Amino acid sequence: MTHSEVDEWLARAASQGCCEALICIGDRPETAFPAYARTLSAMGHRSTADYLVWASERALSYGLLPHTNAGILSVEEMARLRPNNVSIGLMLENISSRLCEKGMPHYEAPDKRPERRMAMLREAGELAIPMTTGILVGIGETPTERVESLLAIRELSRRYGHIQEVIVQNFTARPEISMSDATEAADEEWSHAIVLARLILDPEVSVQAPPNLNAGRTELLVRSGINDFGGISPVSVDYINPRHPWPLLEALHESVEGLGYQLVPRLPIYPRYMTPQFLDSGLQGPLQEARVGLRMPKREHADRVSFGVL
Repeated sequence: MTHSEVDEWLARAASQGCCEALICIGDRPETAFPAYARTLSAMGHRSTADYLVWASERALSYGLLPHTNAGILSVEEMARLRPNNVSIGLMLENISSRLCEKGMPHYEAPDKRPERRMAMLREAGELAIPMTTGILVGIGETPTERVESLLAIRELSRRYGHIQEVIVQNFTARPEISMSDATEAADEEWSHAIVLARLILDPEVSVQAPPNLNAGRTELLVRSGINDFGGISPVSVDYINPRHPWPLLEALHESVEGLGYQLVPRLPIYPRYMTPQFLDSGLQGPLQEARVGLRMPKREHADRVSFGVL
């Protein structure tokens, strides 16, 4: 997006009462796409990190709290993003190096090497950055490898206290990827992975599953142990999974109520991280403004904020 396009989207989000600016981009695309590098330069940015810092600052100027998912980031890049991001995300996907062998899904994806992802998650802990991470279910991993992945996340969480939520995401096939004809995990298998996450992770770590990838499975998600649906946007598509539209929050609200729970809004940083240890002092003002504005909307306007299940 150009600078003007970023401003247009941020203005639209602010007008809809959104609280979070989710900034997604691949791992250093300027190294793979010369045209992208030229575009960055034309906008006055030397690197993607420069662009991310600029976009985060613009989001804050519109009253939105930035959360960046940009693949593998260096310590220096995360340190630059810390003053203008309330949290950062990086999926572990799986701890198994077997999935990186020839013929396996991560063979041609060096940025998905588990040692690289674990290193970034560890470095984020050293920087005291609230993190979202998670596992991907249905890419050829074994149940044991799922457990090992969750145990690795738990070890980091217990060491640094910075893992605020863990996503248990089911792999969904689509035409433009190499696994376009792969068999997706059955409901029972995926539900078992959520149950494992809730049992293995410490209680203060939230377990999330994306509702737009699981239309009609709300009861399965909640009964399995999630307590968060992640962000749901009234403004944009899910750019990572554009074939899966966001659920209507009115319907989601009613489904959750029918299960004996309440759907409530949350910010992209959990309350226990709103401390000087985990939050840059310059973000305290924008955070307080966002907290004041975060109110459960009237039911007819229930599509205006991100929600979690409590």
